[in-house]
Amino acid sequence: MSSYKDTLNLPKTDFPMKAGLTTREPEILKKWEESGLYERIQEARKDAPVYVLHDGPPFANGDVHMGTALNKVLKDFVVKSRSMSGFRAPYVPGWDCHGLPIEFKVVKESKGLSPVEIRKRSEEYARKFIDIQRRQFRRLGVLGTWEHPYLTLAPGYEAEIVRSFAKFVENGLVYQSKKPVLWSTGAQTALAEAEVEYQDKTSPAIFVKFAVTSGPFADKASIVIWTTTPWTLPANLAIAVHPEHNYVRATVEGLGDVIVAQALLENFVKVAGASSSQVHEAFAGADLEGTKAKHPFLDREATVYTADFVTLDTGTGAVHIAPGHGEDDYLLGRQKGLTLLSPVDDNGCFTEDVGVPELIGKYVFKANERVIEILAERGALVAREDYQHSYPHCWRSKTPVIFRAIEQFFIRIDDLRGKALEAVDSTTWLPHWGRNRIRGTVESRPDWCISRQRTWGVPLPVFYDASGAPILDPDVIRKVADVIAEKGTNAWFELNDAEWAALVGLPATISRRNDTLDVWIDSGVSHQAVLRTHPDLQFPADLYIEATDQHRGWFQSSLMTSVALNGVAPYKAVLTHGFVVDVDTKKKISKSSQGGYQKPTEAEHYVNKYGADLLRLWVSSINFTDDVPFSEEIFTRLTDAYRRIRNTLRILLANLHDFDAAVPVPEESLTLVDRWILARLQNLVATCRDAYDKLEFHRVYHSVNQFCAVDLSSLYVDITKDRLYCDAASSARRRATQFAMHQVFDTLTRLLAPILSFTTEEAWGYFDGRDSIHLQLFPVVDPKWKNDEVIATFDHLLALRGNITQALESAQKGGVIGGTLEARVDLAVPADDAAHAVKAELDEIFILSDLHLHTGTEIAVDVAKTTNRKCERCWRFRPEVGSISAHPELCGRCAEAVDLFAAVK
Repeated sequence: MSSYKDTLNLPKTDFPMKAGLTTREPEILKKWEESGLYERIQEARKDAPVYVLHDGPPFANGDVHMGTALNKVLKDFVVKSRSMSGFRAPYVPGWDCHGLPIEFKVVKESKGLSPVEIRKRSEEYARKFIDIQRRQFRRLGVLGTWEHPYLTLAPGYEAEIVRSFAKFVENGLVYQSKKPVLWSTGAQTALAEAEVEYQDKTSPAIFVKFAVTSGPFADKASIVIWTTTPWTLPANLAIAVHPEHNYVRATVEGLGDVIVAQALLENFVKVAGASSSQVHEAFAGADLEGTKAKHPFLDREATVYTADFVTLDTGTGAVHIAPGHGEDDYLLGRQKGLTLLSPVDDNGCFTEDVGVPELIGKYVFKANERVIEILAERGALVAREDYQHSYPHCWRSKTPVIFRAIEQFFIRIDDLRGKALEAVDSTTWLPHWGRNRIRGTVESRPDWCISRQRTWGVPLPVFYDASGAPILDPDVIRKVADVIAEKGTNAWFELNDAEWAALVGLPATISRRNDTLDVWIDSGVSHQAVLRTHPDLQFPADLYIEATDQHRGWFQSSLMTSVALNGVAPYKAVLTHGFVVDVDTKKKISKSSQGGYQKPTEAEHYVNKYGADLLRLWVSSINFTDDVPFSEEIFTRLTDAYRRIRNTLRILLANLHDFDAAVPVPEESLTLVDRWILARLQNLVATCRDAYDKLEFHRVYHSVNQFCAVDLSSLYVDITKDRLYCDAASSARRRATQFAMHQVFDTLTRLLAPILSFTTEEAWGYFDGRDSIHLQLFPVVDPKWKNDEVIATFDHLLALRGNITQALESAQKGGVIGGTLEARVDLAVPADDAAHAVKAELDEIFILSDLHLHTGTEIAVDVAKTTNRKCERCWRFRPEVGSISAHPELCGRCAEAVDLFAAVK
């Protein structure tokens, strides 16, 4: 028996079954870096058409968490798959380096720093995390120009930001104005809409009487307003009503005559705690236009104006207007020539302009209760209630945001909106709903506040003349850019006014301020600073990929700045992925939203525990356009899928140990099962190529997983195992199977390379040690082997095999046979059945020893115990066993194989 075992063609390979990814991947990564793999890929594709995925820069703080890892690995899938599709696909990673989170951290750790010191420490902080994240991204197997990334803090990049600003000014898009902006009292700066997150908040909602002082209702009635921001009442200058809504003057028990919207009267009476009301007259809101009403606790009057933004959702239908503290209020105030009153300082505390001495210096939200008390003391408070609503908060300091009028610089969005919407419509949005989402944000976007009261950023390159008026001169701004290109933006803070005046050719009387540009301009103009300046890239990019929050962030800032500079979108297509969410809590996993989240969220934790290829497999396994579920259990389950794929590659390699691909295999030697697996392989190629083209990576994962688990492991490898092990080593049938397996391994490995970058590289080294798998091209569908008829025939035979399996199971339960190989099976099929055409191959396809095919009117299976003897080498029960004198224990096939083995040996 031991001698027969020695004659078998058992699988052999040094490709280990145990992955050991955490040890082996760093070794592979080291080889890639030492050999300059990325550069060699670019050289290999130097004459190919270019495909540019432009990297949206992650922020340079903190370790790479699972959300960022998802984003970076998706980008790597795109780049590698486009490269293997025959494109030159350069990837230039970048980092967003300026902004509030870093400055906030630096200032928190060290108080009383000068602006220059804050900037130096902020740069050190950013560069530290650039190095950390770069190492972590590389460890994920992401290839790119890691030694030469783009950084928004690099002087050359900063100069391009300033040159872009000069162009905005030249095109008449920039203006200075005092108007309400989103203001973080915690960070003492204006905020971009994308820097605001909404949280539930309970506010005091109050109903307040304004006594009418003019018109037919003078001294007879009060207009009642409703507000959830009592602290803004000191800044009240007007009241708004809707021109077409119906209003009433009604006597309400305990309140006298009041004016409210007719549709809201019943609810108002209920909230006021009154038991009755009597309507005296009804009229349109337009009839109240110009009416005066006395401020409830200040010596001034509020004028009633009509406005379409007034709704009947809640309140009274009369809106308190404070032009210094709201967007609609500001626009109405500007239209009516109202003063822009905003008695609040940078810290969110009342200034002397508040008009109430005891409120000076109070934090506005803490002042709410005192304002309500004053109203009650004056008899103006009708009612109060708690109001739950979604309220904007600063994403960094986590404090509630206020609207506050302050002198700022803005970009005129109305001048860009039309072209921006055209650009949106000319872009491919994946998934398609991305178009409507960004369209909605562009349509409703107010003018862009681009100035910030921060230190760590690109300075707002504006000088002021002796009277304090801004000098918005594009030529001067370009001179600033030239200085920044040479000295960096620290020069703005290090040189004095006179030195700057000399550098840009302005009078010595000019002055500067320390405001910086909104960081969304920094990353937003990357199309200008990177795509148009990097020799390997091109404008517009073929693709941008980021999470869904970037429709109001980077996607939009890139769109607006590109339309302003170029009149077109900076991208041809935009792909949006969802957030990584905890599978149990459904909470988003990100730097800014973890809060008390206790589970590990850093990608490095999972890479060190499972290996980068497991994380990459996870990214490929999900439909990333939805929110992406994540848990340790998911990784554990994926380990089984990974092991299946790895073992498939190992089995294929092991059975190719004595195969020479240079020796041709006659096509006619391929049996039906060989032709079937090659036909199935062509379908897999077509599916995966299509999925890669459409960026639907989960289809690649599911298709390959199915192919490995069913087509290969359960069917082809199982069916051909006998011939591979027991046929003579060089038999035509065995070589045919090795040819098919060679094709399968070559194809499967290349299809998987963008996803399992390390594992396929390792396996490829045992298959074709000449060079990296990542220098190869994807396989193409080979029409020679694409054959739907072969697939249909084989599928039919599998159905027959199912009938036989049922009969064998019954025979085993009935004690007729022990194992399936000792069965005699009589199979009857109709005369036109495909089984007759491949009669000689059926016992192998059905994995039987003794099969007899008959012609019948319908399919029938009969099972008995075979009278044949068992071959001691292949364990098949064959009629010739015992009749070969030289090998009485063997079947004819095994006797021949043993003799050949002895002759060769």
